[in-house]
Amino acid sequence: MLGFFKKVKDAFLKTRSALGQRIRALFGKPWSDETFAELEQTLYEADLGTEIAADFTSYLKSSLRNKAGAPLEEIFTLLRTRAFDILKSPPLVTPLSGHPLVFLIVGINGSGKTTSIAKLAHLFSQQGKKVLLGAGDTFRAAAIDQLSLWAERLKIDIVKAKPGSDPSAVAFDALTAAKSRNVDVVLIDTAGRLQNKTDLMQELSKIKRTCDKVIPGAPHEVILVLDATIGQNALDQALVFHQFTPLTGILLAKLDGSAKGGIVLAIYKKCGIPIRWIGIGESVEDLLPFDPEGYVNDLFES
Repeated sequence: MLGFFKKVKDAFLKTRSALGQRIRALFGKPWSDETFAELEQTLYEADLGTEIAADFTSYLKSSLRNKAGAPLEEIFTLLRTRAFDILKSPPLVTPLSGHPLVFLIVGINGSGKTTSIAKLAHLFSQQGKKVLLGAGDTFRAAAIDQLSLWAERLKIDIVKAKPGSDPSAVAFDALTAAKSRNVDVVLIDTAGRLQNKTDLMQELSKIKRTCDKVIPGAPHEVILVLDATIGQNALDQALVFHQFTPLTGILLAKLDGSAKGGIVLAIYKKCGIPIRWIGIGESVEDLLPFDPEGYVNDLFES
């Protein structure tokens, strides 16, 4: 367990190191307006985004107006306080009694979506829940094969169809099977293409309508898998998906190889979408529910 939490800290190591060192260098000496301009640039370079970089800088400048020579710990505390104001996550939806919790998983190809679904399946299984997968990315035969392989490894049921089949039909079959088999959690994969946004919107909308017909209120959660290594491009993806199919949460994958940890705050601020889980390694066990307090303390470690 200790090794696992070390991976969490290591996932933010590059961002934390850059931020901590620069902030200490900036405020370890008498500061001026130029200091705050440099702070804003530092926050931007850590992928917090222009809006948050400006917001944090303004907040810190105002808070320190009459506190020349404030200790570094106070400065880091102010930054953490501002971050906590942003990172507020609603709990996962509770389905109607007797029905499974249904997740619709979205994300572009290459984001780590299929592997992340496997990690979620493993996580829920470890919690004693019965899980079923729906191979709804019928656009790619490789996606169906990959998810089928994970289901076999994890000894989890899967519902699939031939490549090119209607993904809504897969969702229908998956939820119907889940009801008959007393499944607790259903994870439905979807196509990962963004080239034609209108088609994507229509396809996802149809899947959602189908789910609701089988299980009222489903899908209960629409989770976007984002690749942390692409930084601000991840924010752009979140905005596009959120526009077409309102998201309830994000799984931030590949955080272990990224210096882009600040993107978490940018996503919350710009989209209002909570980060639900973080992927911190290649193993199926390397998935952790996002902990806002731990994240903020790591990001602004003094």
